[in-house]
Amino acid sequence: MAAIARWCMRHRLLAVLIWLLALGASAAAAGTAGAAFSTDYRVPGTESGRADDLLREAFPGQGGDTDTIVWRAPEHHSARTPDIEARMTRALRAVAGLPGVGSVVSPYAAGPESAAQISPDGRTAYAVVTFDRQADAVPRAQAQAVVDAAKNADTEAGGLQVELGGRAVGLTEAPTAHLAEVIGVAVAALVLFLAFGSLAASLLPIATALVSVGTAYFGITLLGHAMPVADFAPMLGTLVGLGVGIDYALFIVTRHRKGLARGLSVAEAAENAVATTGRAVVFAGATVCIALLGMLVLRLTFLDGVAIAASVTVVLTVAASVTLLPALLSYIGVRALSRRERRRLAAEGPRPERTTGFAARWSAFVERRPKLLGAVATAVMLVLALPTFFLHLGTSDQGNNPAGSTTRQAYDLLAQGFGPGANGPLTVVARLDGAGDRLAVGRLAEEIRTTKGVASAGPAVFDRSGDTAVLTVVPDSAPQSRATSELVDTLREEVVPRAGRGNSMQVHVGGVTAGYDDFAEVIVGKLPLFVGVVIALGCLLLLLAFRSLGIPLKAAAMNVAAVASSFGVVVAVFQWGWGSELLGLGSSGPIEPFLPVIMVSVLFGLSMDYQVFLVGRMYEEWLATGDNRRAVRVGLAETSRVINSAAVIMISVFLAFVLSGDRIIAMFGIALAAAVALDAFVLRTLLVPALMHLLGGANWWLPAWLDRRLPRISIEPPECRSRAALPAQRPGAGTAVSEDGAGQATAAR
Repeated sequence: MAAIARWCMRHRLLAVLIWLLALGASAAAAGTAGAAFSTDYRVPGTESGRADDLLREAFPGQGGDTDTIVWRAPEHHSARTPDIEARMTRALRAVAGLPGVGSVVSPYAAGPESAAQISPDGRTAYAVVTFDRQADAVPRAQAQAVVDAAKNADTEAGGLQVELGGRAVGLTEAPTAHLAEVIGVAVAALVLFLAFGSLAASLLPIATALVSVGTAYFGITLLGHAMPVADFAPMLGTLVGLGVGIDYALFIVTRHRKGLARGLSVAEAAENAVATTGRAVVFAGATVCIALLGMLVLRLTFLDGVAIAASVTVVLTVAASVTLLPALLSYIGVRALSRRERRRLAAEGPRPERTTGFAARWSAFVERRPKLLGAVATAVMLVLALPTFFLHLGTSDQGNNPAGSTTRQAYDLLAQGFGPGANGPLTVVARLDGAGDRLAVGRLAEEIRTTKGVASAGPAVFDRSGDTAVLTVVPDSAPQSRATSELVDTLREEVVPRAGRGNSMQVHVGGVTAGYDDFAEVIVGKLPLFVGVVIALGCLLLLLAFRSLGIPLKAAAMNVAAVASSFGVVVAVFQWGWGSELLGLGSSGPIEPFLPVIMVSVLFGLSMDYQVFLVGRMYEEWLATGDNRRAVRVGLAETSRVINSAAVIMISVFLAFVLSGDRIIAMFGIALAAAVALDAFVLRTLLVPALMHLLGGANWWLPAWLDRRLPRISIEPPECRSRAALPAQRPGAGTAVSEDGAGQATAAR
């Protein structure tokens, strides 16, 4: 690591140019290739997946995205009023003539199917607009043209309300400006300036993170052409990358500033910072990547893309922290210190490093009352984790959008006019073999109509060859309702098996809710394996780094606590709706099925970061003195301030993404912000040191036979390990502690 830092400082212009060239080249390539992200979250092999495949095979014309134009006549009027019918007919003809629109089915056309598109009270009607491609391939401009043609001064005159819903229309509501990133970076810059007192030093972590995350963002765009990458992966990668990138650079710059204050030259201070804290950054980044790549064990295609995309972002942020950052540090020289610090250094010379102030007082306070403080921290985590037991997995839809959006209003109008199930009908697809099966489909349709929870079921629609039939079933409950999920189970477990007796037809139940439920079932079934793999790999890394059984086990427990408590916050905000409308996040609804998987990966990685930096300093002191109480006290006193500053930055970045306008990204932002806040302010600076004080020397126990067999790696440079080897082997030695009059620990380095 020291050699890398020296090379980057000696060739600082070349190092900076290499990174700028990488950023520019990736941006140019991504701009030329364009985006190719996927919105297909289907899980192959499920029953809803088989129903969808059979439907696509039998009815290939239904391959494009289907959206709706919904209108509601003013009071005392009808959707069939001649003036309203004439205005909407003109609008629908205009929509049908737009590029990218395959067909428009009007409620005013002849036939019973069109008549069903007008509500029983006659005031609400809808038209079905089918694009010639899937939503993720529909240009935003085409979708906006449909909205503009449907909603104009002519159609909305006289109190007629016209709204549009559907995935393609939803593209027009997505924010175009990167407001969330700008706000997050601005807040991070302010926190850094307050922490350092130096404008130059505060800008370096921002610059390092922006260059690395920008390169990763464009790289993810290119990755979408090589493999399926979910459409939220770039935003998620940016969210994680900005958080960890600024934090990693913060840790290194803080160590560099301490070196300058001790009288080291700029080159020596930067080299020492990269050789010490830089090693911890690489180790922490490796734990984040391992946690993210743990998603690969789930063997879900779109999650594979998310895992690789986020890992690429973390790798680039780590690389920039240990290469680009030292080059930039050499450029600013002693300006990494504030003016007051530079004047004091020039007037008084180097001073011994002392940890005083609130950090030292807090460390001593935790040492005096570990049982009480540990109990308080445990109670806080348990209370916040309670909502997790009520977690309901499902997929949010446009009924969860902000109340003022056209997609939300279209959703509400359909529910008001046709019943809540109209927004998510079920699809029953049957593969037939002979005339007997065609008669059986008719009996199946009759039995479905009489099933509890079914509002209506249309007649069977056959494909051209007559060997595939489709039934559209409208539940009397909303797509996200548990009652609709129970109806899916009833159809699959009772109704379809009864109808299948005595014939050879193969029936599959699909549709919106069925797909959600199948997805959640697959995720929940694989979640224990995934969590086990992530915990095991994380514990193995900590075991190798700290030569202890207690440290990895405590880290695993703390990570599980952080995940559970942050999920409690997510359930309260998004599922129970506590403040969701106030925050502009729409109405309450279920939690996305893939959120637990991604959140476990990200949160385990981020939690390991703070564990490495906190316990790494404690371990260094333990090796030097063999005194557990001193090691915990000094480690907490020296790292708590920088950990808290890093946490404030990360929380600010994550919360800024609530402004993204995307419900999924807002879930990630709130969950990550809650987890980091709890991890930094409750777990790492309260519960972890309290437990370590209570356990004493047992924190560092490792069986001799295991110690001999484990390979030796360390987050500290070799010279620190050799210097500290002897005291570590004599746990009762070296317990002298230098303290000031207030009992505050002073690290004798």
